[in-house]
Amino acid sequence: MTDPTGGSATRRLARPDRRRQLLDTALEIVREEGADQLTLGHLAACAGVSKPVAYDHFGTRSGLLIALYKMIDAERVEAFRNAMATGERSVGETVDMLAAAYIRCAGDMTDEFHAVGAALAGSEEKAAVFQELLDNSVQMFVSVLLPHSTLSPTDLERRCVGLVGAGEALSALMVRGRCSEAEVVEAFASLIGGGMQQARR
Repeated sequence: MTDPTGGSATRRLARPDRRRQLLDTALEIVREEGADQLTLGHLAACAGVSKPVAYDHFGTRSGLLIALYKMIDAERVEAFRNAMATGERSVGETVDMLAAAYIRCAGDMTDEFHAVGAALAGSEEKAAVFQELLDNSVQMFVSVLLPHSTLSPTDLERRCVGLVGAGEALSALMVRGRCSEAEVVEAFASLIGGGMQQARR
């Protein structure tokens, strides 16, 4: 396995750079060998560092998996924000794009995000990490919908909490084969559009 940063894997790096190199190597291991093969010892060997270096950065295998899980999620959220930020869109176009992107992402059970999440099953820390990632999704929804909303920021955030929960439930329905992707996206877009409306007084 090659060093994702290029050059010699053993050269001295600043701590943040070393951590990123280790996470990039860990991601490569998951992609090539599967999450079950990701251990601190194997990571150290593949990254060309000693085991104590890997343990110093992550402490335990769960610590490594959590750090990798968060990194993948942060990159997915950032890529989605960047995609949504390009070009002028109507509220309808924004809602449709948000619904489709979220359902496809949440329903893709083959990517490394879900592989790492499955490897974390049973970890005591997983519930807290999962809640943190849901909170990140809520903030992503808020940032995408805020330019089109007449709601107060507080009301919009509360509704986005419900929308993210609905998106998770709908994507699970799709994964179980109860609905097609198109049907789920249409239902989710309707919910998002309805959530953007002012409540009746």
